[in-house]
Amino acid sequence: MAAIGTRGTVTEAAGFNPEADVQKLRDAMKGAGTDETSIMAIVAHRTIAQRQRIKEAYKQSLGKDLADDLSSELSGNFRSVVLGLLMLPPVYDAHELKNAIKGAGTEEACLIDILASRTNDEIKAINAFYKKHYEKSLEDDVSGDTSGMFRRVLVSLLTAGRDESDTVDEAQAAEIFEAGEARWGTDEVKFLTVLCVRNRKHLLRVFDEYRKISGREIEDSIKREMSGSLEDVFLAVVKCIRNKPAFFAERLYKSMKGLGTTDSVLIRTMVARAEIDMLDIKAEFLKAYGKTLYSFIKGDTSGDYRKILLELCGGE
Repeated sequence: MAAIGTRGTVTEAAGFNPEADVQKLRDAMKGAGTDETSIMAIVAHRTIAQRQRIKEAYKQSLGKDLADDLSSELSGNFRSVVLGLLMLPPVYDAHELKNAIKGAGTEEACLIDILASRTNDEIKAINAFYKKHYEKSLEDDVSGDTSGMFRRVLVSLLTAGRDESDTVDEAQAAEIFEAGEARWGTDEVKFLTVLCVRNRKHLLRVFDEYRKISGREIEDSIKREMSGSLEDVFLAVVKCIRNKPAFFAERLYKSMKGLGTTDSVLIRTMVARAEIDMLDIKAEFLKAYGKTLYSFIKGDTSGDYRKILLELCGGE
């Protein structure tokens, strides 16, 4: 399994020795207290591929599951981060989606964050794992838990059918304008078809054309013409097409600003992006908010939870 990105803060540990890491983890969990610092030093400084090898070595030498042992030793948000880091990306995404759907109420933000930002291949992998592990299709679960046009957008994204070519169809560059500003009442199906199916290069051209014809950005029109979860998912798709790291920087900012922290969003973003594009997210965060992501996390969290997030953030 190759590294999954080149712009992450988490990179391969040199001189990696899974057996030595297993011993350190065992020592950290032995006896009365747990040595969280030693656990953090390993888990937050190994790549996903390296962590899988540690899990295998742990099971081989002890006949036990590392995640189970850590789960019983740790608690709270710190445990959530550590256990998230031990999962493969599609497994983590599937796990987050399942948690967002089960129980009373749905965490729409989770469905939107994951489905609007993942590639076709990533969504296919999430679907496959979800089906295998939960013995239900993700599409069925999402359909059963959402409704209306919002459901249709999520189902469309779940098909992983976005065109991935570089072809720009100039004849269709004004297609969203005709579905929105140019008519009385918004053609939401047309928005879905364009935003969830067309390729990135074509969509960037569509957004430019939209601004030229209407005098405003596509995001402004979505905010004017839609509301609630439908507005949120269309905005997320547009932002991810334009600049994915900027989308995640905004999600992190909103998870921490004001009273209270939305830990689910903070944890999910830090865990999922640490090895992909966290360097770019940090740069976009600084550009947009004039403060470092590091300083925001530091001011908004505490204890071991703060420490491990700062390790994943990778310094100022």
